[in-house]
Amino acid sequence: MLESGCKAVKEGVLEKRSDGLLQLWKKKRCILTEEGLLLVPPKQPPQQQQPLPAEPAAKVKELHFSNMKTVDCVERKGKYVYFTVVMAEGKEIDFRCAQEQGWNAAITLQMVQYKNRQAILAVRSTRQKQQHLAQPHGPRLRSASNSA
Repeated sequence: MLESGCKAVKEGVLEKRSDGLLQLWKKKRCILTEEGLLLVPPKQPPQQQQPLPAEPAAKVKELHFSNMKTVDCVERKGKYVYFTVVMAEGKEIDFRCAQEQGWNAAITLQMVQYKNRQAILAVRSTRQKQQHLAQPHGPRLRSASNSA
């Protein structure tokens, strides 16, 4: 995401529910781009957008929109909004943030825009293939007769 030069659309802190037995809420520094959501441990300084070579890359987690299925708003309770990001393989990742931060809406909007861009590219690609297949019939016959 950021490695490819995508600009940050939104940055801030989200709380992610851990996968462990206790399912504790852990703060993650998040960077939302046009390609997906980057989760960075909060200990890492903000000016670092990529892990250092000595640091394990597993600490930075990328949730790419191509692998994301939906963003479900589960509930608004107290000062928090709780939402779940559902990945294509079925994995569910729970988040929470202060209601006024609007992370769930921002992630949903960026994901829909990403999927729309992909759909437009797919249609263009299909049309170009169809046009390419429709045009070369004449020249193929001529080149075949010239070589014979």
